[in-house]
Formats: sequence, structure tokens, C-alpha cells
Amino acid sequence: MVPPSWLWIPLTLFAAAAQTVRNTAQRHLVNEVGTLGATLVRFLYGMPVLTLWFAILLAIDSFNFPVVTWPFVAWILAAALSQMAGTAFLLRAMAARSFAIGLVYSKSEVIQVAIFSALFLGDALSLSTAVAVGLATLGVILLSPRLGAAATSARSWTDAAALYGLASGATFAISAVSYRGANLALAGASPFLAAAETLFWSQLLQTLLLGAWLLARNPTIVLAILRQWRVSTFAGVSGALASLTNVTALAIAPPSLVRTLILVEVVFSYIVSRKVFHESVSGRELIGIVLVVSAAALIVATAH
Repeated sequence: MVPPSWLWIPLTLFAAAAQTVRNTAQRHLVNEVGTLGATLVRFLYGMPVLTLWFAILLAIDSFNFPVVTWPFVAWILAAALSQMAGTAFLLRAMAARSFAIGLVYSKSEVIQVAIFSALFLGDALSLSTAVAVGLATLGVILLSPRLGAAATSARSWTDAAALYGLASGATFAISAVSYRGANLALAGASPFLAAAETLFWSQLLQTLLLGAWLLARNPTIVLAILRQWRVSTFAGVSGALASLTNVTALAIAPPSLVRTLILVEVVFSYIVSRKVFHESVSGRELIGIVLVVSAAALIVATAH
């Protein structure tokens, strides 16, 4: 089954909305189960959805089981480990400053995705994509910590939200490129099946590794996750849907396009930040949000 070339656009927009829902639920869980606990929730409670979707695709006669190769395994390991780190860094960034602004710091990912994608996958940047990345970069700069009368430049760069957000962006960039690499390694597979198999194995690995770590170091967190099953299920299901649509989009289009368009998540997060968490956003930060959204609009307008 060959999907239409434009299908990655609605898939990415849906992923952005689902990620906002997941981040909101995880943000609520941080105070109850901690950063690592909220990170495990995303993987553990999302596994049933991923398993069911993978089984459905395998049951369809037109889908053949892809041949797993060592390059695929390597890409899966890189994707799983970097995504775990990116999720934990993102939650710390949000806790250090605000929901919306912590998220935007992590969106420095778009710059790094373009670089990593060119280096490791050989994806070339078009002029329009380069302009979009530039707009997104300027937006992230405007969202960086402002210097007060007593602040110094060094302090600006060591702001907790900035450091955690930039670390989240770097690890999510590696994850996006690795998911694209894993999809391409399943040569001949449908983008839907390639994405489903890639996510199934990566998220299973994430669940086992982080679950085993928490059981060994702090089993009370795992018990707390089980007690918070309602919110955890909400976060896990929305996270699984976000991952499925995002990774399927990455199987169709280059990471630089997908991860730039997904910046519309900033708009959704701004609404959540104001309406749910009652957090303020300055005029300067709002301009930064407008710029990153403009970058996403440019990607859609010029996509083929």
C-alpha cells in the first residue's frame, strides 16, 4: 500500500495535537510519580495500543512481515534511548519554567534535526525548508531567557529551563532521525507497517529498561503509577497515538519537514498553558511563538 505523498501533513498535525494532550497529562503526573515515573507512563500505558495496531496490520493479507536487519536494530536502539532521554528532559524543562515555554525550548530540535538528517541520512535541505528552519530558530531565540538588570549572559545560558529544553531538543532530534532510519531499514515495507513495527520494538525496549530501573531503584514509583491508572492511561493512549502518526509521517517524509511542521504544537501548548495551568506568556515570547508557527505554515505551503 503506497500512501499519497501529502498524507504526512495531516498525520503530523494530529501528532502535534495528541502530543499536547499527552504532555498535559504527564505534567499532572510529575508531582505524583516524579519525572522518570511520568516518562514510564508514556511507554507502559501506550504499549497495548501499539501492540493492537501492529497485530491488526499483520492480520491484513496485503501486509507481509518485514525482514529485520542489524541496521534496523541499531536504529531502534538509538531511537528508543534518545526518546527516553528527550521525554525526561522535556518534563524537567516544563517544571523549571512553564508548560508552553519549556516545550518551545525543546523545539530547538528542528535545527538539530536538519543537521543530523543531512549527516546520517543524506537528506538535503530545500531553500524553503532552510528558511522555515531559520524562522523557527529565531523564534526559539526570542523565547530564550531575558536578561534582567542583575542578570548576566552566562546566567542566561545556564537557566534550568534552557538547559533542559536544549538537551530535550538534541535527544528528540536524534530520535526523529533514528526512527526515519529504522523505517528505511525495513526495505519494501508499507510506511504503516514499518512505523508500527518500529514503534512496537522501540517502545517495548523503553518500557522494559525504564520499568526495570525503577523497580530496582524505587519500586514505590511503579506502585504510584499503577494507582494513578486513570490519568496514566490517558497519557499513554494519547502518547501512543502521537507516536504512531508521527513515526508514520517520518516513514513518508524527511525528518526536517515533519519536525518543523509539528511546531504547531506550540500553539496548542500556549492555549493549554493559559487555560489549564494559568501561566502568563510575555509579548516577546508570543512573537517567538508566532515565528515558529510561521515556519510550520511555510512548510505546508511549499510541501509537494
